[in-house]
Amino acid sequence: MIIESQAPTRIDLAGGTIDLWPLYLFHDNTQTINFAIDQYARCRLETRDDGKFIVESKDRGARVEASSLEELRGDDELSLISKLIYHFKPQTGLNITTDCMAPAGAGLAGSSALNIAVCGALNKLVGNRYPTERLPFIAINIETQVLKVPAGYQDYFPAVYGRVSRVKLDVEGVTREEVVTDLDELESRVALCFTGAPRNSGINNWEMYKKHIDREGDVVERFDRIRDTALKIDQALTANAFDKVGAIFAEEWASRRELVPTITTPFIDELIEIAKQNGGEAAKVCGAGGGGCVAFYCQPGRKADVETALSKAGGHVINYRIACEGLTVTQK
Repeated sequence: MIIESQAPTRIDLAGGTIDLWPLYLFHDNTQTINFAIDQYARCRLETRDDGKFIVESKDRGARVEASSLEELRGDDELSLISKLIYHFKPQTGLNITTDCMAPAGAGLAGSSALNIAVCGALNKLVGNRYPTERLPFIAINIETQVLKVPAGYQDYFPAVYGRVSRVKLDVEGVTREEVVTDLDELESRVALCFTGAPRNSGINNWEMYKKHIDREGDVVERFDRIRDTALKIDQALTANAFDKVGAIFAEEWASRRELVPTITTPFIDELIEIAKQNGGEAAKVCGAGGGGCVAFYCQPGRKADVETALSKAGGHVINYRIACEGLTVTQK
């Protein structure tokens, strides 16, 4: 049996970091806004008759072989995939191969999309043991075990559902709703550029997390402002008020820079200034920053100008389309 799956990555617009448990419980009306893009993470699994497990990551250039689930459980090389296999406990050996179109360390939630793609393939293999809506919660718990620090909820939902997501977080749990907006207009206003350096998610997210738990200075109020920008962008997108989004984008970025100055780099600052000189209204790093990708919100009709200027400055522009479909799984 052969099963193939793919899941889209995402561009986060507002509300990140506050989606870490239990931070969202300390704020009212907490949500994040992001949209899925066609930089896919993919998984291919093929059953084996000899009980062996061979796991290969094409984008990482890594390969692991194990003779049993117990042996695979202790793998540290491709630990996320190995732990997912152990959790689903297939009753057969496997060849499992993964790949991701997004650059490593891009801040586009490539690992979360890969997590969902692998979950989808393995779930299909074991007879759809879980409903699709449960997969984000399995994925985040296993990724947290691998990272050994809390993982944020928002990244798993665009991978499952595609389009624009409103991820709401409160005492009743975490839910996803679609933000209905003009996808073509949104796509025409957001340029995406990879800096060439990987982001530093562990340091930046954990630093913000600790500051919040310790209630350091005015950190809670700053997180309130991040929460507020997510609410504002939600309202603007829902109303198709795209001319209002740039200012909110800039507000979100300013709040993050105040929280963790290392979220930016001299090169990111340079790219942002160049974009503003060529039709960019605002920018923010994708994910936790310190490198990775930067999303630029552009004036109407100026996205191509911004992309050209970023390329000339040494940035790697990523051409994308909004992914209207999330996780797909096929069996051959």
